[in-house]
Amino acid sequence: MIDGMFVLDAVTHAYNHTPENWADEAGGHSMVEMAYALARNSPDVRHELGKDVYLSNWSVDDLAALLFRESRTDVAVFHPLAISSFKDGYCSLEKAAEAIEKYPNRFIGAYMVVDPLTGPKALESMAEQRDMFGDKTLGLKLYPTSWQGHKPVSWSMDDPTLIYPLYEKAQELGVGTVAVHKAVPIGPIPVGNAYDPSDLENAATEFPGLNFEIVHGGLAFLEETAWLLARFGNISVNMEIQNIIVERRPNSFADILIGLCRIGGNAMLDRLFWGSGGTLCHPQPGLEAFMKFEFPQEKLDNSGLFAAVTQITEENKRNMLSGTYARLHDLDLDAIGAAIADDEFSEGRGETLPEPYTTISMAEKVQQDRLANA
Repeated sequence: MIDGMFVLDAVTHAYNHTPENWADEAGGHSMVEMAYALARNSPDVRHELGKDVYLSNWSVDDLAALLFRESRTDVAVFHPLAISSFKDGYCSLEKAAEAIEKYPNRFIGAYMVVDPLTGPKALESMAEQRDMFGDKTLGLKLYPTSWQGHKPVSWSMDDPTLIYPLYEKAQELGVGTVAVHKAVPIGPIPVGNAYDPSDLENAATEFPGLNFEIVHGGLAFLEETAWLLARFGNISVNMEIQNIIVERRPNSFADILIGLCRIGGNAMLDRLFWGSGGTLCHPQPGLEAFMKFEFPQEKLDNSGLFAAVTQITEENKRNMLSGTYARLHDLDLDAIGAAIADDEFSEGRGETLPEPYTTISMAEKVQQDRLANA
């Protein structure tokens, strides 16, 4: 917990950045460079990693160490990926299965992932992954761009031929959440309007029994996202990457949150939930910055379209850190908390957290880099 609030990280990855994992050199290279660009330049040099260490094949054990030993994160959801410019999708299904099997009380679930362009194979893969993850299957994760050969191809969330069968299959498998990466294009490639979340309008209308998560919602297309939140009760925002923004650019973070509340008011804060990306960056500094965060009064004075946005509350933060996600997925936080009370991570985490990156397998290399750059 942090300041008495339970922390559920709704999206974590154990990336494999290495060139050996690139199925498409241009696509793989652009993705890993973007990831490193997002992670670098932390205000605290202790959270910096050299590029050779960062662009590694991160293990589940190292991800667990960052989350549960070196940060106040209590439990997490694992998101494998199906980005076809990487041989294993960038974060493999096997790692997801390992995480929920090895640390079942800490990694409380995983998302299925498919490349829609594979057609019927995507539906077959969903069924296989549902069997692989069992009752820990919490959703379906999609990206709006894929690769065919060396060419990027994008698609829309309201494509009735390509995408709607995936929604139908998810419901058939008993999975009620679909998450889609939006707002942040995955490299210097033509994507058209694929990262605009407006294509969720028809999807949310035609599949009212599904909850749709806009991953990275608000980082771009802020106005469109705000209208979607205000209009559709089955749309929410996964805050992955906003943890970096609140740490480094709190005024920009305020603009995003106020913008997301511009149409629907403060109630929209309880439709947002925390996600760090796991090994994307160290998870602790974003949490600390979020707990200290308040809206600057001068931003509130001119906020809101129909009513003023008011100051963020402790209850809002509690919901964003765990309550909202638990409600959307019908999770019992008391039971989840009791299951981790005396495990290997709780026993080793006292009042003071270990220094960043000192409990991972690459700790010696991290220390060598720091000494060399001192």
